[in-house]
Amino acid sequence: MLAVPGQRLRAKSQKQKTMHNFRNLDIWKNGIKLVKEIYQLSVLLHDEEKFGLTSQIRRVAVSVPSNIAEGCSCSSEIEYKRFLEIAERSLFEIETLLIIITELTMIAEDRVNPIMEKVHTEQRMINNLISKIKANI
Repeated sequence: MLAVPGQRLRAKSQKQKTMHNFRNLDIWKNGIKLVKEIYQLSVLLHDEEKFGLTSQIRRVAVSVPSNIAEGCSCSSEIEYKRFLEIAERSLFEIETLLIIITELTMIAEDRVNPIMEKVHTEQRMINNLISKIKANI
């Protein structure tokens, strides 16, 4: 490969990515919906949890669509995949926090379960996208 002035050479693993508009991605749209639902659910937590579980679950919920959006601005598929993996890890943290909330009987399980299902759906969707990216790298 010849070097062109002003152009950096890319390693084979740094395949250039097609730019995505995050607003068009279902995983981002679902992430935004999940943030709204987590905020609505977290209002039900005790006031003494304002700086504990309430703050933690809200921050991690916001990180899901935020990392998806940030990943869309990356110049390579590897970088994009990394941000999707961060979003996926955040979903596992949300799942854990929801389990803690139900185990401590802070919110009834029947109020948490519909959100838990949406978390699982989002995890699967992001994991499928990560797998597709891995296959193309």
